[in-house]
Amino acid sequence: MSETPDACAEGEAILTVRALSGLSGDMILGGLAALAGVGDEELGRAVAELHIPVPENCVRLETRSVNGATGIGCRIDLPHEHAHRTFKDIAALIASSDMPEEAKALALRAFELLAAAEGAVHGQEPESVTFHEVGALDSIIDSCLCCRLFASLKPARFVCSPLPLADGCIHCAHGLLPSPAPAVLRMLEGIAVRGFLGIGETVTPTALSLLKALRADFGLWPEMTVLKTAISYGTKVFPDAPNGALWVLGREIRRPISLMQ
Repeated sequence: MSETPDACAEGEAILTVRALSGLSGDMILGGLAALAGVGDEELGRAVAELHIPVPENCVRLETRSVNGATGIGCRIDLPHEHAHRTFKDIAALIASSDMPEEAKALALRAFELLAAAEGAVHGQEPESVTFHEVGALDSIIDSCLCCRLFASLKPARFVCSPLPLADGCIHCAHGLLPSPAPAVLRMLEGIAVRGFLGIGETVTPTALSLLKALRADFGLWPEMTVLKTAISYGTKVFPDAPNGALWVLGREIRRPISLMQ
């Protein structure tokens, strides 16, 4: 006996992101904020939980449009700093924050993954790694707020499309490096990827460490009932592709077991 969609029950929450041209921390933050229905005020309160000296309203969501399609963007505006933090520094910051324990655990896991990758690349123990770009306050805020929002959404499953990767070079604190950056390359083990015709960095270390810390699966669209959608845009411009990601929050479709064959 065949089943109909009306006969299906809705189960646990599923989150999916479809990364057309790559992902960055600010793109993940914008997408999660849109799905969670939070604005600048709520994000400001979340930043205050971190107890770090940053200007008020340093995190702002904004409307962006690419080829007529409106989406959300996220900006973190902070004064330039010269500090380079170790994994131990960041772990202490996370531990002393007022974030919920689940969000703390996710954020700590993201930086543990980064420290392990950077340590392997530079021949150091993870605890000895000094972060440069990913140790800056904007990257720390990106990661912590993403984990805070993910914990509030509580998806039972998180599915990401295969990650698009491009050739070229990346400018970083160490100078020019091949794309993907060595730490990203290290973290790609076990991750589904595909080619992208742009040039340069498409997936940032912050984004990939978050995907792994949030235990994303990689593959096709999951079967689900769609509840809420969003588009998040990054700031990088690719000549032949919009720098955006599609976000969908839904419910698993639970099909009843038929006793009739």
